[in-house]
This record gives sequence, structure tokens and C-alpha cells, in this order.
Amino acid sequence: MTGSAATARVPQLVVHRDAPLMAQAAAARLITRVVDAQAARGAASVVLTGGRNGTALLAALAGSPARDAVDWSRLDLWWGDERFLPAGDPGRNDTQARAALLDRVGPDPARVHPMPAPGGGPWGDDADAAAGAYAAELAAACASEEHGPVPTFDVLLLGVGPDAHVASLFPEHPGVRERQRTVVGVHGSPKPPPTRISLTLPAVRAAREVWLLAAGADKAKAVALALSGAGELQAPAAGAYGRRRTLWLLDRPAATHLPPQLYPPATA
Repeated sequence: MTGSAATARVPQLVVHRDAPLMAQAAAARLITRVVDAQAARGAASVVLTGGRNGTALLAALAGSPARDAVDWSRLDLWWGDERFLPAGDPGRNDTQARAALLDRVGPDPARVHPMPAPGGGPWGDDADAAAGAYAAELAAACASEEHGPVPTFDVLLLGVGPDAHVASLFPEHPGVRERQRTVVGVHGSPKPPPTRISLTLPAVRAAREVWLLAAGADKAKAVALALSGAGELQAPAAGAYGRRRTLWLLDRPAATHLPPQLYPPATA
């Protein structure tokens, strides 16, 4: 492992006063990161996450006066996981993202890449086949210089669950052990619905930056577990890191179980 890669695996922590401030600050960070990427390469790519913290970030972004600094027509949007529910179902992450942000900013529809829904294509109701279709879509989007199975995302967002799961990769589930495929069907999820689609950890690690979001006292034990040396089978969040940067964005309740040495020099 190169020095820069090893450094990227060392998480940076920012602890905010509360969840609303965390969402607003994360939205501001994301705007800056996307604008910088578009200035450098002409386009940017972001992997979205669902859940209360991911949706709160998107809502904060929608309400930010700086949102128009982003050229939404030159932004590719992907998802880290999805509930295998019909298109338009209110439980789907992409449905929630459209309501919170996308319907208000008008991205290029061709650059919005929701995960498949059951019955919507040749995969039918087969989540594993649908996962394969999404993996093929990711591979087709790779630039010629990337030579990989997924694009090099600029920012990949992940919510952290109370059990330290990320995306739909749950502790001890088969998807956490996957090393070859980039997208998998998830069956028997401990969190409903039981059938899902998820990026795998190798796909997550293709991102330039991985940002993990956790707010609320119910996330405190999971955050401490993931940041205190647990293995990724026990705490999948521990295996989520970026090529250049790994950033944990927390509020104070979520940080209450962290050892003092893991706190950043200053909190916001």
C-alpha cells in the first residue's frame, strides 16, 4: 500500500453540535467538492445515500443559497444501495432523493442512475440479476483511463446504521465478504425490506472520497465500534474508506462513545 493510500484510510473526524448543523455543513462541503471537481475535469460524480442523515443532507443542499454554484447538468448521480421496491415507492432511496433535492434542481436525466426496481427490466423480480445490471451500468460509465469496474466517484456518501452497517452491507452478511462483484443482491436484511441491492466494499473504495454520516445517540456505539479497530465483518463501516480521503461527519450525540484521542482538534 502506498503512503498516500494508507493516509486515505485514516479517517478524519468532524463533530458538529447537532444533526441540523451537520446536515448544513455537509451540504456546504459537498457543493464545494462538486464545484472543484467540475472545474478540474468538466464533470463530477457523487454516490448518494438514503436514511435520515442522507436525506437531511439533500434537503439542506436544496435549501442552500450556494446550490446554484453546481452545474447540475454535469453531475452524475449514483446510489450506494436501494430497497428492492417498485419504482416510485416512497420507501426507495431514489424516490426520497427526488423529493428532497433532485426535482428542485433539474439534473440531466441521463446522468441520474437509480438502482433497478423489480419488474422493470429483464431482471424481473430477481434482485441478483438486477444487481448485475447495475454493475454493468457502472462498468459502462468508466472512463477509458480508469480501467476499473466502477467509475472513480468524487464523493461517495454513506449513512452509518446503529449496527455499524453501511449501504445494505450488514454485519456478518455475505455481501460484506464480497471481493469480486461491485454490486450484490441482499437477501434476509435485518432491516426491512428484506430484499435490497447494494454496492460492495470494493466498489465503495473506488471513490476518491468516502464520507460517512452519523447523527444521534442511537449511532454512538456503532461509531465507536467502527473507529476503534473493529473488523469490517463485525462493523462494515470500518471497511469503508476512500482512495484519497475518508471523512466521518458526526454530531455530538453520535460521538459520545469515542475515545478522547479520536476527537478532532476542534468541533464545529
